[in-house]
Amino acid sequence: MNTANRKRLPGTGLDFFDTRAAVDAIKPGAYDKLPYTSRVLAENLVRRCDPATLNASLEQIVERKRELDFPWFPARVVCHDILGQTALVDLAGLRDAIAAQGGDPAMVNPVVPTQLVVDHSLAVECGGFDPDAFAKNRAIEDRRNEDRFDFINWTRLAFRNVDVIPPGNGILHQINLERMSPVVQVKDGVAFPDTLVGTDSHTPMVDALGVIAIGVGGLEAESVMLGRASWMRLPDIIGVELTGKPQPGITATDIVLALTEFLRKEKVVSSYLEFYGEGASHLTLGDRATIANMAPEFGSTAAMFYIDEQTIKYLKLTGRDDELVELVETYAKETGLWADSLKNAEYERVIRFDLSSVVRNIAGPSNPHKRVPTSELAARGISGKVENEPGLMPDGAVIIAAITSCTNTNNPRNMIAAGLLARNANRRGLLRKPWVKSSLAPGSKAVTLYLEEAGLLPELEQLGFGVVAYACTSCNGMSGALDPAIQKEIVERDLYATAVLSGNRNFDGRIHPYAKQAFLASPPLVVAYAIAGTIRFDIEKDVLGIDADGKPVTLKDIWPSDEEIDALFAASVKPEQFRKVYEPMFAVSVDTGETANPLYDWRPMSTYIRRPPYWEGALAGERTLRGMRPLAVLGDNITTDHLSPSNAILADSACGEYLAKMGLPEEDFNSYATHRGDHLTAQRATFANPTLKNEMVLEDGKVKAGSLARIEPEGKVTRMWEAIETYMERKQPLIVIAGADYGQGSSRDWAAKGVRLAGAEAIVAEGFERIHRTNLVGMGVLPLEFKPGVNRHTLGIDGTETFDVIGERKPRTDLTLVIHRRNGERVEVPVTCRLDTAEEVSIYEAGGVLQRFAQDFLESSKAAA
Repeated sequence: MNTANRKRLPGTGLDFFDTRAAVDAIKPGAYDKLPYTSRVLAENLVRRCDPATLNASLEQIVERKRELDFPWFPARVVCHDILGQTALVDLAGLRDAIAAQGGDPAMVNPVVPTQLVVDHSLAVECGGFDPDAFAKNRAIEDRRNEDRFDFINWTRLAFRNVDVIPPGNGILHQINLERMSPVVQVKDGVAFPDTLVGTDSHTPMVDALGVIAIGVGGLEAESVMLGRASWMRLPDIIGVELTGKPQPGITATDIVLALTEFLRKEKVVSSYLEFYGEGASHLTLGDRATIANMAPEFGSTAAMFYIDEQTIKYLKLTGRDDELVELVETYAKETGLWADSLKNAEYERVIRFDLSSVVRNIAGPSNPHKRVPTSELAARGISGKVENEPGLMPDGAVIIAAITSCTNTNNPRNMIAAGLLARNANRRGLLRKPWVKSSLAPGSKAVTLYLEEAGLLPELEQLGFGVVAYACTSCNGMSGALDPAIQKEIVERDLYATAVLSGNRNFDGRIHPYAKQAFLASPPLVVAYAIAGTIRFDIEKDVLGIDADGKPVTLKDIWPSDEEIDALFAASVKPEQFRKVYEPMFAVSVDTGETANPLYDWRPMSTYIRRPPYWEGALAGERTLRGMRPLAVLGDNITTDHLSPSNAILADSACGEYLAKMGLPEEDFNSYATHRGDHLTAQRATFANPTLKNEMVLEDGKVKAGSLARIEPEGKVTRMWEAIETYMERKQPLIVIAGADYGQGSSRDWAAKGVRLAGAEAIVAEGFERIHRTNLVGMGVLPLEFKPGVNRHTLGIDGTETFDVIGERKPRTDLTLVIHRRNGERVEVPVTCRLDTAEEVSIYEAGGVLQRFAQDFLESSKAAA
């Protein structure tokens, strides 16, 4: 830690780093014009950067240059159990590799404090209409995940700086918002801004508190855990001025779905957004968190809000210590991070959004940014005549209605609105349709406490929305099995079945294998759709039911008023509820990493945890980038759900067949996500999404959907896994050709690991999602970008070709993609090397993040000796 610019923080016994002085020394008066993000990044440099390179790095921020990379040192790493576990499996494998080469495995530890929350493992096997659903689901979770949880418990004991929140306690991002983030950190007598990276794309939720928190892949998180700087260039920082005030009856969900559509059109991909203005002052911290959570859906890296009175109010509401609350306000005002200090901040681009323009919305049927005003459902062809024959499900049947996800369950107004709508529906005698699997899965136990205090939990339970879990559930594709009779009817009648959830992702095939499409909606709308029972229903106009007096009941008859929601919020949500939940949860200190064997005792028959193969076989060899055959030729908007799905494993899938051979009963196949600690299982999930469209596979001249590939040069069409196995046996290097926005969606490292283990050496696409691109680099896969106007169509690529990549690999340089056609023709195409920094080149050349660290670790150990 540097000592220059270190001063005493007034009114405290703590020091801070006077970033204003350092910035203004480079350019007088510059600090007052810097955006919030730039001020936090500058502080990080002033406090942590090598003095020899500080001015050069700081100048990039002050002068708003983008020529050079500068280091960023996040204060924390947060993980959910899927990516967190796989990251720690990698570190355990790294320990084995270090030990095999004579190094001390116990020295391999996270340097940066790492917090892992087990929240992605629970499937809703028992719906919210079962009063014992929570206990039953937790028991199933523990039984299915015994291997995984054994490993996670070992990591808590074996690694230093790892803290684990066990299953059944809540969702990572909501716990981070409500407790883990202090907003201002204190270490060695110095106060500084809390910053973090997280192994999930929705990590920016805590940006609502003014905390820079960005989602990264598991591989990048591993690099940060191990003490390497996260290198960046000054991001595009865009101001989003919020004006107006939300109309009555409008929820935070409606606002964020409207913003997601708006910001997508404004093309804010990979930027840092800063929300401010009069409109921001009308948003509670919960509203802001709902917006920040959806940052990846509108494409930005971060979604920041300034620190202001709403921040302080929220810290008090969630039971933070008085001393911490006072420190946050003092520090923010002294260092220019308080909202009033940012009135002169200048942005390269400002966009404006009027909150009063927002109407009631849903999003779907396939993407979070495809907003549909509920008043236009009929006109858009989503709702329609309800063909509800007695004893049969209707077309468009809602088979999943889930109040789920930290996106919306973090927000007390949303949850109270859902409870009040349920109460009003119960009073009018309305019922959930019998084919609807309903569930309530809050991101925090505090939600249950304030719903009980408000008298609303029994009302939700009466409609089938009892608490099934404190976990991600349906939002992560963990909706659980359907009633067999309902599943049978869907299949036999080929019904268009749907899901409605208060989550953040609704990609095709994600929420449930039998829900063909899904819609995002506010918690009260989820309840309303459970009553309606079908998406073919005009939720604003159609009759939900007939009450005891014979009167028709519509949505407006049961929708609660803002005044009632606010009054119940004020009376029922209390700091002591959050203290009751979180004080015991965080009472256990982090272990020192000295109470377990430094090497994990791998279980040979496990399908969940297996020593990773990144130092063995083909992965230990040289990548030639020569003679590569296409594994797949893909279109635009390929998501990480296409590349490595996370939902339930079906028996007839490659993964299901493997698990059956390993002796697992079908009811315990669990999800693709939970098996990612075992590469032999997870490999079989590569491109396993049934909605995948590989343009190499045609039927009657059209691309056939499915997990399919065409083996070349034979031209034989097979299931994707059989093609991968064939190419692995041949030691055939592979390439993937794709369109725009390749790898969008969740920050899923197995979307990169799977293709690398299959033998892919390069991906050529029209564009990459930010996190997935870094994951590819971290796995030693070369990302290449077509030049504008060039794509698989203009080049006539049909999958019969082989490919070479030639040229010296430097940051964002031009390389040559050589296409060898079947007829002997050779075509050379310039492509952009998407190794964006010198650090990424170094990682790629070493073979990946883990290989780079192992080489550096062993070299430093030899030097020390």
